[in-house]
Amino acid sequence: MKKILFLLCLSANVVFGQTVTGDIVGTVVDANSGEKIFNARAVVEDNGRKYQALSDPDGRFRIPAIPSGKYSLYIIYMKDTMKNIVADVPMEAYCNLGNIQFEPHVKVFKDIKINPNVKLVFGDLPIKELTANDIKRSTNKFDIKTLAISMSTDIRMDEDGQLMFRGARKGDMIYILDGIKSNEVFNVPSCSISKMMVFTGGLPAKYGDTLGGAIVVESKGYFELLRNYNAQQ
Repeated sequence: MKKILFLLCLSANVVFGQTVTGDIVGTVVDANSGEKIFNARAVVEDNGRKYQALSDPDGRFRIPAIPSGKYSLYIIYMKDTMKNIVADVPMEAYCNLGNIQFEPHVKVFKDIKINPNVKLVFGDLPIKELTANDIKRSTNKFDIKTLAISMSTDIRMDEDGQLMFRGARKGDMIYILDGIKSNEVFNVPSCSISKMMVFTGGLPAKYGDTLGGAIVVESKGYFELLRNYNAQQ
């Protein structure tokens, strides 16, 4: 009799010493199109340990052998994550979550205003540009340096009259007049300027190598001057 009681106690200890587990099953569905999502990852965590499974071509997944209890499951697909899916895992059975409507997180940005004077060169290079008409209306048109400063807050003038670009040393810049490069800034009559651009960083290779910026001035050509002259007659 004592031997039977000992064996019963030993058997009970073995049973209660083991962790009772269950499974989580479900199907991941695109909330917008209704299509089943393949290769989505379903994950639950328990005391630092992850239990996870990938969905098959029919969107179905099964996470086996999870200790029974209540979990917060999340779905990862592409770069999006869907969180806070409650899963109550029973003992020696499975928790069926059914169809999980996966909806990607969409960020809504506020309306922005685009300054028409800011352009992109090669997709990622912001520059400031003034046309002949812009220069004609500017109160700073009589001095190239002052005009450049008015075009960008990244440019200022020191006590010696040299231009300084933000993030660069004094004098670390380049001045280009009709394709001719110089470290000195030369004044030209504002009425003869066709276009003026200011680069405050990331210069195109054709303008040379400098850690500062560049002032690019293009003068009016013969036919442009002729058209302007005829327009004034």
